[in-house]
Amino acid sequence: MSERFQEFHDRLAAFDDRSINPSGNVPMNELIDASRRRLLKKSLVLGALAFLGGGLYAPRRLYAADAPTHSALLGFVGVPVQQDPQFDEVVVAKGYTARPFFSWGDPVVAGSPAWKGDASEDWKAQELQAGDNHDGMHYFPFPEAPDSHGLLVINHEYINPTLHTKGQTFEDRPDGTRGRPEGEVRKEIAAHGLSVIEVKKDASGHWQRVEGSSYNRRITGSSPLDLSGPLAGHELLRTASDPDAKQVLGTLNNCSMGVTPWGTYLACEENWHQYFVNRDKEDFARRTSHKRYGLSNGKFSNYYAWEAVDARFDATPKADQPHGGHVNEPNRFGWIVEIDPYDPSSTPKKRTAVGRFCRECSTLSLAADNRMAFYYGDDTKGEYIYKFVPAGKYDPDDRAANRDLLDEGTLYVAQFSDDGSGRWLPLVHGQDGLTAENGFASQAEVLVNARAAADKLGATPMDRPEWVAVQPGSRTVYVSLTNNDARGKKQPVNAANPRKENLHGQILRWDEAGGDPAATSFQWEIFLLAGEPKGSGAPENLVGTINGDIFSSPDGLYFDTAGRLWIETDYDDAEQPMHAMGCNQLLCADPHSREVRRFLVGPRGCELTGITQTPDGRTLWVNIQHPGISFPASDGKSIPRSTTLVITKDDGGVIGT
Repeated sequence: MSERFQEFHDRLAAFDDRSINPSGNVPMNELIDASRRRLLKKSLVLGALAFLGGGLYAPRRLYAADAPTHSALLGFVGVPVQQDPQFDEVVVAKGYTARPFFSWGDPVVAGSPAWKGDASEDWKAQELQAGDNHDGMHYFPFPEAPDSHGLLVINHEYINPTLHTKGQTFEDRPDGTRGRPEGEVRKEIAAHGLSVIEVKKDASGHWQRVEGSSYNRRITGSSPLDLSGPLAGHELLRTASDPDAKQVLGTLNNCSMGVTPWGTYLACEENWHQYFVNRDKEDFARRTSHKRYGLSNGKFSNYYAWEAVDARFDATPKADQPHGGHVNEPNRFGWIVEIDPYDPSSTPKKRTAVGRFCRECSTLSLAADNRMAFYYGDDTKGEYIYKFVPAGKYDPDDRAANRDLLDEGTLYVAQFSDDGSGRWLPLVHGQDGLTAENGFASQAEVLVNARAAADKLGATPMDRPEWVAVQPGSRTVYVSLTNNDARGKKQPVNAANPRKENLHGQILRWDEAGGDPAATSFQWEIFLLAGEPKGSGAPENLVGTINGDIFSSPDGLYFDTAGRLWIETDYDDAEQPMHAMGCNQLLCADPHSREVRRFLVGPRGCELTGITQTPDGRTLWVNIQHPGISFPASDGKSIPRSTTLVITKDDGGVIGT
């Protein structure tokens, strides 16, 4: 990894991952019975906490020390860790092939130029090419050939400095602000968003991109998107450039995603706060919608300084402009963006009923009677887990009837108790202190300031909640808590977050009461603590409970059609505590035996993220984000390119067998 590339990611990670939750919330039963908490914490360490999982499972132990050591679901031989500091390859399990399929700069829209190889394209070309830092994605099949023909939708989360031939250019001005070349800023905005590409197997059975397809499209950081739901037209979203608050330009920092049962894609705006600045110290201090989300309060926005070129990223209030200028522009980000990949002429919609925070994912749980819940992680240290229950039901026989189901419903936030129980607390204006006296004048205020509303309700601060996956059949919900080295007095350890200086993270799972996605109570347990094995000599906070191949910092989670749980990791492989883990990896777990096996290892400096498959389970796509050297060129010299891999089994079989 080059020095400037490493510096960029170190700064970005330091800002994105910092804890800004001031609430000091603790689980309710800690407030009621501290002595019982201490006893339960002791039983947690001993691995003796058990519970009855919503009627879907027999009582199960917190840790699977007595679980079978071999899984019928995992049919491949695990690959070893890769600790070489210059490792620049992808290693996949024996009997499988992984090949580069779609990389930053590849043509998307008809008329797009081919990637030049030196990042010299301008912003107009970038608007037609694949964006940077591939993340969440999903395969949408065509009904006539679901396993060989469909659409692939891929998020482009943020940009690397390698987007430009000589990296990013900043001009430090005498007043402390920063200048940027307009062309660089426009290209960076164009490299955000997402791509929709048609994909198809050729006559030889190899997957190809269908160039020139009418389905192919780019949605960028400047594409027009409609605002929908209770905040559409609301004063809190009005700006000088959009006084009607009906249309916003662009979607930013799309990390993970979700899909609806009616066949649309849900892009999730995660660390959108880093693109904005409010230079007014007094206004920033009293404006919850800025302060609670960590906007920059300095002279320029963190790492991008787009406000030097595009005024909408300067959220400093302007008394001489309508609606305070662009002070409300940050309120227009942090939402779900619903996109219909099958209709390239449709305008994506930002759904505001689901609340605003740094949303990692939007994972569906569908009940037998077609009621729904969507689960979200707020990816910041000490933030919360949410779910949204639409007011209406999914109608499988009328796609049009489902069009606006995400515009009405109830947003909940999770509270985990140390006895293995949990509650969903509704974020509803007028209830439980969410009143004007406490700063919530309306439901709109609750939704825009969902974090502050969750603080007020006493939600449980978690160790960086990220992806959520729902197990087929049982509807058991899994969440990755990536890590949290900031857990201390304001975020005390508890049963769900049991380690101080938690560098390796954990995976939790829960069953909703009665197996009902809309239930307001649940039973939870720790599926595993990531980290080194017992007896390794590592400090206690680095030791995990993994049954099988070790890993750190679980991030992406995904259930395949056979019920295997795929786990993607995201940690700084240059840090000393991660040396035992090697490069970031893709693993597979049996949710019943809890055995974990390493399936793939990526190149040095990358993150494994984004995962989807064909309905027959014979093709898997995963993303290699921000590789540190040169993948996929693998010559040690070329510009690194975030890349989507396509993985198949050499004998044509199901992935994971």
